[in-house]
Amino acid sequence: MRWQGGRKGGNVEDRRGMSGGAVAGGGIGVLVIALIGYFVFGIDPSQTAQVLDQAAVSSSPQGDAPVGTPEDEAGQFVDVIGTNIDDVWRTQMEGYQPPNTVLYTQGTNTGCGFGQAAMGPFYCPNDQTVYLDLSFWQEMETKLGASGADFARAYVIAHEFGHHVQTLTGASGKVREAQNTARSQAEANKYSVALELQADCYAGVWAAHAAEASGGQVALEQGDVEEGMKTANAIGDDMLQKRSTGRVSPEGFTHGSSEQRMEWLRRGITTGDPRQCDTFSGL
Repeated sequence: MRWQGGRKGGNVEDRRGMSGGAVAGGGIGVLVIALIGYFVFGIDPSQTAQVLDQAAVSSSPQGDAPVGTPEDEAGQFVDVIGTNIDDVWRTQMEGYQPPNTVLYTQGTNTGCGFGQAAMGPFYCPNDQTVYLDLSFWQEMETKLGASGADFARAYVIAHEFGHHVQTLTGASGKVREAQNTARSQAEANKYSVALELQADCYAGVWAAHAAEASGGQVALEQGDVEEGMKTANAIGDDMLQKRSTGRVSPEGFTHGSSEQRMEWLRRGITTGDPRQCDTFSGL
């Protein structure tokens, strides 16, 4: 994927290296287990953050940091990709307002409580902010078999920005209302799956317009789509359930199967049309 030289928005709050909280018994093993738990069991980020807030053993969690353009390559990648995603959505959605982006290490305060790396990348609707601990990329690649290609990593960022779009459109709020009146957890999970698959489709919509919005400075290259599909396949609920429990329970899906995640990411890329991302029909 071509991205170096792309426009930077300078709207990244970099809290990395600041004093952060940790969860007792932490480490890579716990991070992977919690990551699988997040994707498989669909714990709402705000609820997860509140639990982790209570479990944090540090008395000095990360706070606010200056907003700007990170100097390191990974930070610049997030800035360029995030800026390009915003530029695309300004052309696709009237009145689009960008989310905030925070980079952190291990743990940090959020509008949804205490955020921790074990949650993976997440979007908090309360403060309209995408939170990224970049160690998640390495965990996906080494522990879950996802791709390490730039586009695969950008897909993860674009998915979280997709949740911001859903907050702006009201889709997230409608899902929460539907889940509150659901007759069973399995029924509530269906709404969660639809929301996550739509975010995948929105990530594809971004990819379809990335080059156009950047004058070619940010663009997919040969093989990138395949690398994105590799990651979508790796983080499907069925694959994660197999890794975690050795069996697949569709009623417990919260993000969609590998096949579904690949299908909706591909649909976004091929159509480039947010209107084709209706994952709620038939619910």
